[in-house]
Order: sequence, then structure tokens, then C-alpha cells
Amino acid sequence: MFEAIKREIDVVFARDPAARSVAEIIFLYPGFHAILMHRVAHWLYEHRRYFTARLVSHLSRFLTGIEIHPGAKIGKNFFIDHGSGIVIGETTEIGDNVTLYQGVTLGGSGKEKGKRHPTIGNNVTISAGAKILGSFKVGDHSKIGGGSVVVKEVPPYCTVVGVPGRIVAREGIRLGEDYDGVDLDHNLLPDPITDALAVMQNKIDELERRLASLQKEAPPDEGIQYPEWQQRRAGNA
Repeated sequence: MFEAIKREIDVVFARDPAARSVAEIIFLYPGFHAILMHRVAHWLYEHRRYFTARLVSHLSRFLTGIEIHPGAKIGKNFFIDHGSGIVIGETTEIGDNVTLYQGVTLGGSGKEKGKRHPTIGNNVTISAGAKILGSFKVGDHSKIGGGSVVVKEVPPYCTVVGVPGRIVAREGIRLGEDYDGVDLDHNLLPDPITDALAVMQNKIDELERRLASLQKEAPPDEGIQYPEWQQRRAGNA
């Protein structure tokens, strides 16, 4: 038990530069509290103590603002940053080295029985406000952008943004010898809408340059505003 607590403290130090001391983590980090209480609730759930497991889970939600169903399976080195508003469903499976930010929902779609919540691979980062809904898998080393709504499977090494979520990057190469599998740069994500607007602006600039060039090449026409018959009428008058 103490080894597990030490491991959770080490995870916080590794991923949160604001953590200054062990005492601060133990007493003031709701994500740390939620994970430890879930470990207890999940043990009770696995031993068919369903009511007690749900009671521990409910108490955890009351104290931390983080709702994790005791049936959810969570791997090693799981980290919740801030965490308020996080919801993790009963049949959710989370791999190792996963990071969740506030407002994330790992939920189901519909009222089907059995596996109805997502499976999150290893080394996945899910940004603030993202919603992953359904019984599909998010592949290893993937990143889900803030506010995204993901409703279909995500291959490994992908970056997903938007509503509904779209894969905007796929990187299948190693990121360096010192890469530890955890990528916390969830603010450095592609923006397909901005990219599309940039392409449109470049096209408009090109058309304006071509129009200006054509206007310089065209001969001047003084009578273009008044046709010839109007000029004659004006002369007769």
C-alpha cells in the first residue's frame, strides 16, 4: 500500500511543476485523493462489495468533485490535473501513464449492457473538457484536444480535435531517446479551422493581385460609364 502511495506521489511530481512538497500533494491534491479512493473502491467492487464500493466512490466525488465508478479499471501512473468535473464510467479501461485534465468525460452512448465505455491506451493525454463517448479504443500515445467530442476509434499516435473529433495528425515515429511516453503539451495542437481560414486568405490575396495586374494592363475607356447613345443624347441636348 505504501509503495502504491509513493508511486502516485512520484507521478504528481513528474507531471505537475506546481507540486512543491509531499505534504502538499497528500493534503491538497484532489486528483491524488480521487485515485487512492478509487483503488479502494475498485478492490471492494472486485470482491462484490458493490454497495460499499459505491459508497466510497460517492464520498470521493463529494470530497474531490471527481466521479470515478468503482468498476472502472485504471492502470499505473494515472494522473489527474485539477480534475473538477471529471466523470469516468463503469466499464472504462485506462492504460498506464494516462493524463486527464479537468472536465473530461469517459462515458457511454445509449443504454446498452456490457462494455459501453471507452478503452484508453497507454501514454494518452486527454485535454480539458474533452468527451469520449462509446465502447471504442483510443490508441497508445494519442492526444485528445480540449473540448473535443470523440465518438469513434482513434488509432495510435494520433491527435484529435473538434466536434465531432477529427484526426488532424498522426505521428508513427519515436520522439527521441529521452522520450518517456508521456506528452503533456496538450496546448500545442493543430487547428484545422485556422488552417482553412489561412488557405482562404492566401487565395483572396492571390486573386486581388491578379485583379490589380489586369486593371493595369487594360486600356483606359473614358466612355465606359456612359454608353455611346447616352453621349449622343447629351450632345443633342
